[in-house]
Amino acid sequence: MDARLAPAKINLALHVTGKRDDGYHVIESLAVFTRFGDRVEAQGAEQDRFDISGRFAGLVPADETNLILKARDALRDHVGPLKAPAVAITLEKNLPVASGVGGGSSDAAATLRALASIWNLDIGEAELARIGFSLGADLPMCLKAQPLLAHGAGETVSTVADFPALGLVLVNPGVAVGTAAVFATLARRDNEGLPPLPKAIDFHSLRGWLEITRNDLEPAAEAIAPLIGKARAALLKAGAGFARMSGSGATCFGLFETGNVAKRAAATIRTRHPDWFVAATRSMASEGSAHEHA
Repeated sequence: MDARLAPAKINLALHVTGKRDDGYHVIESLAVFTRFGDRVEAQGAEQDRFDISGRFAGLVPADETNLILKARDALRDHVGPLKAPAVAITLEKNLPVASGVGGGSSDAAATLRALASIWNLDIGEAELARIGFSLGADLPMCLKAQPLLAHGAGETVSTVADFPALGLVLVNPGVAVGTAAVFATLARRDNEGLPPLPKAIDFHSLRGWLEITRNDLEPAAEAIAPLIGKARAALLKAGAGFARMSGSGATCFGLFETGNVAKRAAATIRTRHPDWFVAATRSMASEGSAHEHA
């Protein structure tokens, strides 16, 4: 059996800088991945099976439209059925659905990695990323699952060295926002790209950098779901050093100086908004970073 975390992807900043002929928007994004997420397990079986549990299980399709099964089938098609026998896959769905934290893409990325392992495939990172991108623009990011800058439609990914773990609180006010609807509502698509990252990244320098960046999808998403503004305000009221919507929404993140401060803030928000999804977590530091176990 192979069990994997499918972490939430948090777009700390997301600038939309153009639109390509193939319909994809051109973006520049700084993204991190959290220790909180879904879980994917895969093991050999007599026939293919797919089971879903967890808080948000009822909102996830269990049929062939699920990205996990698309990932299984795409990898099987790529290597041939002889190298890809039947598998039982289980998803524990802890992340809200259609919420701007890459849940489905992260699930699919975890599935690709788990199946490559249990099928014992000799497959390189670039090949896996290509298969991933055929399933969705977020997949190459989710396969990396460490602090990164994404360009193009999201398929050009470069990791960021010496990026510390961050104390985060994720808040979703219980509304699903469709990515396509948000992109369709954008006022403009030719915005400026991201400024250069600070030379040394810590809580304070990152917060200063975030103040001069944007999520270009936020105004459009908030027009569709005004509760996004309330979620962001709740984070700031609970003491977040910075708060913004992630991806195409409606999940917002708050940046906190330590994990303990984040936990206290999450408890406060839960008390005020018991029907919201609220999670205190930490992001994963760069691999090999001095801050990795901070």
